[in-house]
Amino acid sequence: MGRILALDYGARRTGIAVTDPSRIIAGGLTTVKSAELIPYLASYFASEEVDLVIIGRPTQMSGAPSPNQANIQRFMKQFARQFPHVPVQSYDERFTSVLAHQTILQSGIGKKARQNKSLVDEISATIILQSYLESLRKQKSAENKI
Repeated sequence: MGRILALDYGARRTGIAVTDPSRIIAGGLTTVKSAELIPYLASYFASEEVDLVIIGRPTQMSGAPSPNQANIQRFMKQFARQFPHVPVQSYDERFTSVLAHQTILQSGIGKKARQNKSLVDEISATIILQSYLESLRKQKSAENKI
């Protein structure tokens, strides 16, 4: 069973998180410049088995797509061309940046480290992935009750 990888795609940087091989725990992997994301993923896919990539889909409170949605759609098309064997899904990422900031504050990390936007992106990707995993568990639980 391969891992699930999550991306918090941004215009400048992309936070990346990945599951353990058993797909139980999500953990932050790194943050890379978005312009370097495809080569980074090619290298990662060459060394690790990945069965699915989740990309955070930013949505405004009104339900309307965020301004970054067009960039994400372009990236998803590029990803599909480059890695046709790796399925990709988008997943609602509302509030992940806020949750990431709260997580950093609660962790006791110093002020200098809290200003590191790369850390926020990586934690946001981890939150997206953990939320996705929890939604899968709830779905399986609901199916087992039927």
